[in-house]
Amino acid sequence: MKNLLILLALAAGVPAQAGAGDKEPWAAPYKPLKGAYLIYGGSLGEQQAPTRTDRKVAISIEGTAAKELFDAMQPDEKRTCTDAAGYRERRKGKVSCTYEPDSGYNCYFGFDLRTGKSIGGSIC
Repeated sequence: MKNLLILLALAAGVPAQAGAGDKEPWAAPYKPLKGAYLIYGGSLGEQQAPTRTDRKVAISIEGTAAKELFDAMQPDEKRTCTDAAGYRERRKGKVSCTYEPDSGYNCYFGFDLRTGKSIGGSIC
């Protein structure tokens, strides 16, 4: 009787696990984006020519890709770089995104190319 209860308990779990594998795989294709980059040395505020030991990249993206990132980074920052009408800003770690009525969505991030570490891609 005890073995029968164990067998029934195991059998009851099989349909639940069988259904878990029925989901369609998520297709995650790369999408095009519009943007620009800058390779530099020094800091963003005081850029210098890159050297062998000091080489960073700042990346800016705009348009649809920037809007998708902006939307994923809620909520808006209370303290922003400007008080211009309609300006919105969102930040998570070293990634910052902005919305301005006249220029739309933009996101900024960067990397230290010598270490691979994430760094900011914009300054106020």
